[in-house]
Amino acid sequence: MLLISGLSGAGKSTVLHALEDAGFFCTDNLPLDLLHDWAGQMRARRQPAAVCIDVRSAASADDLHQAVEAAMVSGQDWRLLFVEASDAVLLRRFSTLRRRHPLAHGEDLMQTIRRERELMNPLREMADMVLDSSMLNPYELAEQVELFQRHQGSDAARELHYTLMSFSYRHGIPPDADMVVDVRFLPNPHYQAELAPLTGRDAPVRDFLACRSEVCEFERLLRDWLSFAAPLMRKEKKKYCTLAFGCSGGRHRSVYLAERLAVWLVDEGLAAPLVRHRELGLLLDAAEARS
Repeated sequence: MLLISGLSGAGKSTVLHALEDAGFFCTDNLPLDLLHDWAGQMRARRQPAAVCIDVRSAASADDLHQAVEAAMVSGQDWRLLFVEASDAVLLRRFSTLRRRHPLAHGEDLMQTIRRERELMNPLREMADMVLDSSMLNPYELAEQVELFQRHQGSDAARELHYTLMSFSYRHGIPPDADMVVDVRFLPNPHYQAELAPLTGRDAPVRDFLACRSEVCEFERLLRDWLSFAAPLMRKEKKKYCTLAFGCSGGRHRSVYLAERLAVWLVDEGLAAPLVRHRELGLLLDAAEARS
């Protein structure tokens, strides 16, 4: 069972719709005093289920935090997905849609957004995954929910799970990245006329980069870092790590390195990562990246 929570306007309804499409029984804005009975009915149904509880569900933020904490430590198989977005994005969404913030009490909208973020921060700290929707359209947000859901029914839910992402600096740094690797110092296939229209998934671009000594050395250093950091992150009980590779166009160098590291992680038995090429609109598992 999934608990969905987060900030108002961040996209929790989109998350619930994506889960409903995946076969979940979904309930929105459930009063806290009904959570125990709801969970019992869902277990009796033997159907995947998700419930959204947020500032609308409780008399106070403390009541909400206590209820979620009790559910998470109850021994039942709960997972918590927290959905958020930047202050500027939330402000724009509320202003564009002309919706009233559920916590609005005479203060301006930005103050309300910041107050809710502060109130919800303890819940964010408990989350199995924090999903930032700032740079995502509804379709991309649904893809990220699929990523989360895909790994909850397997042993990977208890392991460190990697997402390796490629992106273009022209379109901004991914807000959900745990670590950003700038690869713009590597040789750029874009300046080869026959390679410019291709991507880092195409054999001619892979061959161009694979024969450059600086690319191979940098890839080795990244593998050494991951070998060092992975056990330490597991020791700290970190569950998700998003490693984002950025280049000028998000098509060649960043794509190549994201897929190379994904295949290496699988070969070393460290993880079964997902690969997201933001500028190409692709979400792949490691097997697809290998092909």
